[in-house]
Amino acid sequence: MHYMIVSYTYKNTNIDIREKLAFDTPQKNGDFLELLVKNKFIDEAVILSTCNRVEFILYVKDSDKALMYFFEHLSLLIGHSHSDLELKADIYHDDGAIHHLFCVCSSLDSLVIGETQIAGQMKSAFKFSYDRGYCKQNISRAIHFAFRCAAMVRNSTGISKNPVSIASVTASKVRELMLQLSQQKVVVIGLGEMSQISIKHLLNFGASIVLLNRSIEKAQQFLESLNNNSIQDRVEIVSFDKLSEIINHYSLLITATAAQEAIITSDMVISVDFKRFWFDLAVPRDIQLSEHKGIELVSVDDLEDIVSKNLSFREEQANKAYKIIGEYTQQFFSWLQSLHVEPIIKALREQAKQMSEAEIAKAIKKGYLPKEYERNIYKAVHNIFNRFLHTPTIHLKEIAQEPQVDVMIETLKFLFDIERNHFILDQYRCEYDSIT
Repeated sequence: MHYMIVSYTYKNTNIDIREKLAFDTPQKNGDFLELLVKNKFIDEAVILSTCNRVEFILYVKDSDKALMYFFEHLSLLIGHSHSDLELKADIYHDDGAIHHLFCVCSSLDSLVIGETQIAGQMKSAFKFSYDRGYCKQNISRAIHFAFRCAAMVRNSTGISKNPVSIASVTASKVRELMLQLSQQKVVVIGLGEMSQISIKHLLNFGASIVLLNRSIEKAQQFLESLNNNSIQDRVEIVSFDKLSEIINHYSLLITATAAQEAIITSDMVISVDFKRFWFDLAVPRDIQLSEHKGIELVSVDDLEDIVSKNLSFREEQANKAYKIIGEYTQQFFSWLQSLHVEPIIKALREQAKQMSEAEIAKAIKKGYLPKEYERNIYKAVHNIFNRFLHTPTIHLKEIAQEPQVDVMIETLKFLFDIERNHFILDQYRCEYDSIT
């Protein structure tokens, strides 16, 4: 059995293909996960899909046959050639896959090093797959360990201080334009995580927001969640029906919806006597223009230049983080070796044997038991321990392939002082229960 990750990111795949690869609806995500795990060579799967990456996290019986099946069906799904998809993908196996997973969760592989959104996105992806039975014990172990690795990276380095994300970088760029244009109003379309972060940053910068969302009720709930009257007064909620009108009245616009097709097209744009700056953070893109008509259009991929300074600023901390990730990768595989049921059963029986033999020897030495009965006493005590351990042994074997066995084994190690890793006693604790 093998861990494997097929990765498409801003590093190896342009936005045109990433748009097709985006698993941005529960239906599309669930259907493809079901298709994957139906294959006899793929046991478990999780899909992490963000604006900058799509990661297929797999646990497989045969890597080559699993990959052949994977690329064949991915090609059919998105209507792109099998060979090109395979050529563009970064494929990671076993320890390479785990190291890459830890890098992703720790935001070392993000466009903006140290950004904090990726951990929540990974937890949501894991929750989606786990709740539907597409991900079980093995990927769960890896992802929970990845969360712990990410926490260690955050706590031991300064990589996430003054946290930066694509949304916050965009907001900073918009702030510069606000000062340059002497304008305070910014149009924000959509109310997903990216838009909400952008709005909060912009409000802190003193901007006024014109917010368009398909659900007025959701927009009002978001406004109330800000819990600040002076800030709320600077947000104007406008019906999505007025989109065509609004985009031609303001210079600054950010859009980040989950629409499957473009919501702003060339026929909606009229010529105006002022320059416009539009930021399209959506994948698939929200804006499709045949000509820009005095509009400077910035997509997610264009932000790579804007955030390049962030990489050098955090380089020293990133080096520390990579060292931590390397150590955690080694620890993960060492931990896996310690989770087999048989060694625990053997260790319990050996411990019982050594203790009983020591106590019998002590009793004979002190004259509590006659020496000539030693052999029979050993046999009787061993039979007692075998009977005592029989039921726990059966139960351990029954749950050997279930997620809860990890905590059970670590608990037994703790209770009976068997070789153990103290820091992962609660390794399988669910870490996504606060996500809605």
